[in-house]
Amino acid sequence: MRACVLTATGGIDKLQIIDVPDAPAPQAGEVRVRIRAAALNHLDLFVAAGLPGTAERFPFVVGADGAGVVESFGADVRGFKAGDRVILNPGISDYTCEFCAAGEHSLCVTYRLLGEHLLGTVAELITVPAHNLARIPALSQELTWPEAAAFSLVTLTAWRMLVTRAQLKAGETVLVWGIGGGVSLTALRIAKLLGARVIVTSSDDAKLAAAQQLGADITLNHRTQQVAQEVRALTNKRGVDVVVENVGAATWDDSLRSLRRGGRLVICGATSGPQVGLDLRRLFWHQWSILGSTMGNAAEYAEIVRRLGKEELRPIVDRVYPLSQARAAYERLAKGEQLGKVVLEVSPSPA
Repeated sequence: MRACVLTATGGIDKLQIIDVPDAPAPQAGEVRVRIRAAALNHLDLFVAAGLPGTAERFPFVVGADGAGVVESFGADVRGFKAGDRVILNPGISDYTCEFCAAGEHSLCVTYRLLGEHLLGTVAELITVPAHNLARIPALSQELTWPEAAAFSLVTLTAWRMLVTRAQLKAGETVLVWGIGGGVSLTALRIAKLLGARVIVTSSDDAKLAAAQQLGADITLNHRTQQVAQEVRALTNKRGVDVVVENVGAATWDDSLRSLRRGGRLVICGATSGPQVGLDLRRLFWHQWSILGSTMGNAAEYAEIVRRLGKEELRPIVDRVYPLSQARAAYERLAKGEQLGKVVLEVSPSPA
């Protein structure tokens, strides 16, 4: 089968489109899916660069997000048939540890991500546990393959950040950094769905204008404006209730300065660097909550799929590339030019 692989780590120049062995025949509880489209995430750039503990076997199939058609399945699989249109939950749990038993699959001691620890989705076939699949809901306007591929990782991540971890409430104010990225865009939409007031930032005025069209209440250009100072002015010096962080070192101080007393900062990434400073006296005096968040559990995934079926969280696709142009897709992501998800068309649909 054709796949996009890393031949080594060190950057996106190590990407190639090659033939690799077909995904294995499904065993008990597994399903083999023919991938139609796969979406990229910033995680894929980290893996290409050489994120420790990932992509240790080469050639390594990249990609965490994907959507396709059920081709075959093993024993004990219920609820799927050949030809079903499905989306993939990229987080693979063992469903046996104490965290899985409590329903917290993303805390599983063996939790692994497709395209990070396990062979990924940018291949014509993939075999995954059946409980990592969901049928694509029927919508008034059918979801395209690129939209379906763009759904899972960012939606699950943003949902857990805002709903489960930060417990955002109607009427609260939230600050979302870097509105062009998939998690940030989805966080904006979830926050508005929950009835919050949303302040978003970007260094690109066109992206800020698009965010306003998507419901952002206030937009700030973090290249030309002092975000923390503006946030304080906009909230009568109070600060925001919740900050959505995935940037890390570059925005950390401003995130804390933007937070109200008793506020919550929820973080899922560190694209600008993982090392930050923290004055513990400010932490305990202001009684902040700093909340880490990674992906989500099976119940949260079922809920976001249900919300998709209610036409509430339709993914935003920036650009679609054929598999042969995978490197160009990575380059667009690396430059931060996108508004929404960059997607690869892996297997064309039959005529």
